[in-house]
Amino acid sequence: MNQQDVTQIAMQAAGVAKKALAVKVGAVAAVLFLLGLVLMGALVPLPAAHGASCQDTGPGTGSAAPDRGDTPPATGSVHAQQLANAQIIDQAAQKLHLPGTATLIALMTAMQESTLQNLDHGDRDSLGLFQQRPSMNWGTREQIMNPAFAAESFYQGRGGNKGLIGVKNWQSLPPGDVAQAVQGSAYPKLYAGHETAMRALAKQAHIDLTRGGSATGATAGGTEPSAGTPPAVTCGVVDPGTGKGGTFTDGRATWQLNNPRTVQDALAWARAHAGANSTKEWERACLKFVAIAYGWSASGVGYAIDHYTVVPADMRHNGDRHPPPGALMYWTTGHRAGHIAIYLGNGQIVSNDITRPGYLDIVPADAIEQRWRAMYVGWTPPVFPRAS
Repeated sequence: MNQQDVTQIAMQAAGVAKKALAVKVGAVAAVLFLLGLVLMGALVPLPAAHGASCQDTGPGTGSAAPDRGDTPPATGSVHAQQLANAQIIDQAAQKLHLPGTATLIALMTAMQESTLQNLDHGDRDSLGLFQQRPSMNWGTREQIMNPAFAAESFYQGRGGNKGLIGVKNWQSLPPGDVAQAVQGSAYPKLYAGHETAMRALAKQAHIDLTRGGSATGATAGGTEPSAGTPPAVTCGVVDPGTGKGGTFTDGRATWQLNNPRTVQDALAWARAHAGANSTKEWERACLKFVAIAYGWSASGVGYAIDHYTVVPADMRHNGDRHPPPGALMYWTTGHRAGHIAIYLGNGQIVSNDITRPGYLDIVPADAIEQRWRAMYVGWTPPVFPRAS
């Protein structure tokens, strides 16, 4: 190719004006630009990409989205954030007993929405990994900026917004379609383009995307306790003939209780000491409260969240939001102690401090998450292995 040919190509590419002087100036600049590209190797032919692993380049595409499935994601501080957030997203899925496919869809969604970074800004009031909006009842600003809270919201839905498990037949749909069903994006086709990259990222984060689980997770139909939905099993069954505390069942297993009070008596005591009848003696005393409600003078455990670990493993219902009345519900709060409360049924709990510091009140179960940025852990029967 001679100089005249190069000049002609450069003029065509640059949309050169008709005036002769403009042609000469534009041609010289274009030639210099092309020569620079050749020197940098930018004009070296690239290998053809596999169509199945093409990635989109729309809004939200980040450095962890390679254009080939066999190319590792970029490294660096942003990548470290992406790995950490991916692990949090997966941990939330595991707590809800959701399969690895749910984690993949959440990763694809977060990559598109925020490049898997916990952004404190976005379109209008959108925030966080999934760009959820406080004005759309996804939670408060502080809650949405909690990656674990945001991930749980994406899976279960919140504030009337549909989550992943609320999408009918989500496991059999294309992952990008499920993401769009939750997010309602103006760019519905962009989520799918992140699948290959997120599989690669998950591998780096040691996330098992082949993990099995329940299509509805730990929550039936994606509803939360405060929605007023009756619990999955009717009650903690009390059988006075089998001992002082009676028995307790989750519909599959039945446990003998040795509490001084039966479930019915404990619930009656809790109701009678809540609300207008509460005295101001329960500040930061949630574990003490539940132990006393069941007739014990002390639980024998130092912190509320630790009580969950001393209960036998076969009694722990990780992430299950349909406990029987009388069950003990647990939350992590970002502080050492955590929180514990007694479930009354119909989405209500008796809890200290949540409405008034030091007092007991009857509140919706999800008030703990809404007001304290807490993350729900699960429930156990009302057993106190170390109580006195």
